[in-house]
Amino acid sequence: MKTVAASFKQSISALSRPFRGLANDRKGAGAVEFAIIVPLLLMGYLGAFEVSVGFGVARKVAHASNTIADVLAQQKDVTKATLDGMKGVVKAALSPYEVGSYTLKMTGIKVTGPGTGVVTWSRDQSGATPYAAGTPATLPKELTTVGTFLVRSELVVPHKLMLMAPDISNTLKEINISKTYYYQQRMGTEILCKDCTG
Repeated sequence: MKTVAASFKQSISALSRPFRGLANDRKGAGAVEFAIIVPLLLMGYLGAFEVSVGFGVARKVAHASNTIADVLAQQKDVTKATLDGMKGVVKAALSPYEVGSYTLKMTGIKVTGPGTGVVTWSRDQSGATPYAAGTPATLPKELTTVGTFLVRSELVVPHKLMLMAPDISNTLKEINISKTYYYQQRMGTEILCKDCTG
């Protein structure tokens, strides 16, 4: 009986010997820790990169919208060709980012009261009239000087995300970055668009 128990104990000890050595071996611990940490670090790096690109695009969109409103506010009058030429300003201001489809609305507004006005002319990137002439326009409450003329520039640019997290990228692949600017006319009391319809 003692011999069977002793031989059983010896066989268990012999079988567990390699595992005891494995438990005490620390040679591969760094590789395992590295394999666990790298995906987290990589996602953090890519996330920070995505955020910085997004902020860069947002700055460019704000610059483009601001420039368009500023340029148009310096004119005595505008034409369809002038307004259509603002598409080039968008592409130049958003460089080096690739510009695909975007929405640009340029509107001339006569201020009629605090926070209200009437559309005089409007044009978008495709040559259409987004706001009919004579329709009311809602303005920021700070714009209160009745009788002044404003140029409003509204720019919306879709920004494609490069996120590699599967749960996020399946639901959120694109966001719209938009900016609106108002500029008061620099010369005269109104900026006319002689060949604009509606």
